[in-house]
Amino acid sequence: MKVLVVGSGAREHALCWKLAQSPRVTKVYAAPGNAGCAQVAECVDTKAEQIDSLVAFAMGEKIDLTVVGPEVPLTMGLVDRLERAGRKAFGPTKDAARLEGSKVFAKGLMRKHNIPSADYRVFKNLRDARAYLDRAEYPLVVKADGLAAGKGVRVARDRDDALEHLLDCMERKVYGDAGNEVVVEEALQGTEASVLVVTDGKTLVVLETARDYKRACDGDQGPNTGGMGSVSPAPGFDEETTTTVEQRVLIPAIHAMNREGHPMKGILYAGLMLTPSGPRVLEFNVRFGDPETQPLMLRLKSDLVDLLMGATDGSLERVQPEWDPRPAVGVVVTSSGYPGKYETGKPILGLAESDSREIAVFHGGTTKRMGKVVTNGGRVLTVTALGDTVSHARARAYEHVRTISFDGAYYRSDIGKDLE
Repeated sequence: MKVLVVGSGAREHALCWKLAQSPRVTKVYAAPGNAGCAQVAECVDTKAEQIDSLVAFAMGEKIDLTVVGPEVPLTMGLVDRLERAGRKAFGPTKDAARLEGSKVFAKGLMRKHNIPSADYRVFKNLRDARAYLDRAEYPLVVKADGLAAGKGVRVARDRDDALEHLLDCMERKVYGDAGNEVVVEEALQGTEASVLVVTDGKTLVVLETARDYKRACDGDQGPNTGGMGSVSPAPGFDEETTTTVEQRVLIPAIHAMNREGHPMKGILYAGLMLTPSGPRVLEFNVRFGDPETQPLMLRLKSDLVDLLMGATDGSLERVQPEWDPRPAVGVVVTSSGYPGKYETGKPILGLAESDSREIAVFHGGTTKRMGKVVTNGGRVLTVTALGDTVSHARARAYEHVRTISFDGAYYRSDIGKDLE
């Protein structure tokens, strides 16, 4: 079968890398892909938001399965268009993608269906939001309603901090229309974890857990990013916690979407805070996480195609993935200045592939110019390694990170250190 992976990040490289290992796959395409994807797939010069071109390509090449990586094409209705054209696609419809595309929608769904989350208020104008900040208790969280590439959330220490982000959202329009409405919610305390399930709308298969490190600097300091690293499995997930998350979060969310007339198919990603009173939802996503996907693909021993097609065909009850029990650590190497302004076009040195199948360098913001791999984004690479322990996996990942260099390369030095 022929598979098309839509997107250009390290998540998409990891998916291409895993799909290319499947005996069921004869050809992998990536649109637009990156220099890493090009090692295992044929890259197509079409951006993830160019819906018409993607549909035309899938039809022309008779693509058997399209796997949509990023959230934007999902909220634009790419899966709907492909299905109407008679092509199979892994991912939610446009209506179901609102669970990620609108925090106001997601919070309302959770409140209506008693899914545990933080208490919140929604504001549609700056005046009312400012007035609330004057009487609120801190810390609190200010979120742009729409998609903001992981940068629309601020955990505010005090009123000034909250107001600054509020002005970015609603007055300065730093996030465009995503900031037309804001959610202000209580700041939860505990340990963060990410749980992903594959679902066909009836059955769900819980994937291994992961923990994402969002802040730009060591010690969880600095601004929020799209993710600076990840560890799988996440800490704190014993059998009791896993059962609680399934029964109180995952199954109710899928049933809620069905009852609301937006059946969920593809990935349901729950970003959780494991609080003293139990797991509570920080956010829902409707696609594979980045950087969580990178260590997950390294740990997945069975065929990824079986999972994706099971969800697409409605036959997921017959699929049971097999996992490497060892932990994996992924360290993201970024361009200097990320998540703010950064330069691109910097030649990357030391990219020779590891001889070990237990270490993988997944490309994010990379491209090829004049035969050389250069930087082409904020999050450039995710160096990912398996190990017998978290300490062992960390050591292997960081040892490999230190062999790679480019002008302005930056990475956190503490991914997974708190789990040793």
